[in-house]
Amino acid sequence: MWTRTIKPMVQLTPRQLQLLELVASFQENQCYSPTIAELAAELNISRSTTFEHIAELRRKGLLSGYANRARCLSLTWPAQELLKHLGSRTDHGEQNEAEGIPLCGKVAAGAPLEAVENIEYLSLAGCFGTGQLFALEVKGDSMVNADIRSGDYVICRRSDVADNGQLVVAIVEGGNATLKRFYRQDCQARLQPANDDYEPVYSSNCRIAGVVVGLVRRL
Repeated sequence: MWTRTIKPMVQLTPRQLQLLELVASFQENQCYSPTIAELAAELNISRSTTFEHIAELRRKGLLSGYANRARCLSLTWPAQELLKHLGSRTDHGEQNEAEGIPLCGKVAAGAPLEAVENIEYLSLAGCFGTGQLFALEVKGDSMVNADIRSGDYVICRRSDVADNGQLVVAIVEGGNATLKRFYRQDCQARLQPANDDYEPVYSSNCRIAGVVVGLVRRL
C-alpha cells in the first residue's frame, strides 16, 4: 500500500519522467487526457515507443487508464506525489479563485468535436463553488430544446460517473467530446440530444468527463 512518502524504489528513466510531466501538463491545460499520438508527437518518438513507456509506467503504478481507449490516461496518487516531490505542479484539484474557472475549449452539441486548449478564464467560482470545475463553449444546436444554444458556456464539475438524465460532457469513440443528456441502456450509453433533428448517440465505449452544473450566456 502507498504511504505518504515517495519510496526510493520508484525508478524512472528521463523519458518516463518527461512523459508523466507531459500528461500532467496536458490535463491541467486542456481538461482532457492526451492520446498516445499526441504524446508521441510532443516527445518526437514513435507511437510504439510511447506505448511501451506507458505500459511501464502502468506497471510501476504511476499511470491508470484502460488499454486501447482514447483519452483515459491519468496520474495515480503516487505519480502526483512524485511530481510534487520533484517540484512539478500537478495538484489538479486546486483552482485559483482569483483567476476563475478554466475555459478549456469548445464542445460539440452536434457531431462530436475535439476540445481545444485553454484560452481564457471565467470568474464564476463564487457562483458554483470551489472544486474541480471547468467551462466549455457550446458549438451546435442539438441541445436547443434544453435551452442550451451555440455560443453558450456550460459549467461542468469533473466526474467520471453520472445519473440517468443528467447533462454531461462525454468522451466517445475517437476521443471526441459531446454535450448530451446521459442514459444507461443495456450494455451501452445513450447520449440523447434535445433537438428532434438529431438522432441519439449510442456508445459502448463512453467515458464521462464532467456533469453540467451551470450555464452562462452572453447577451
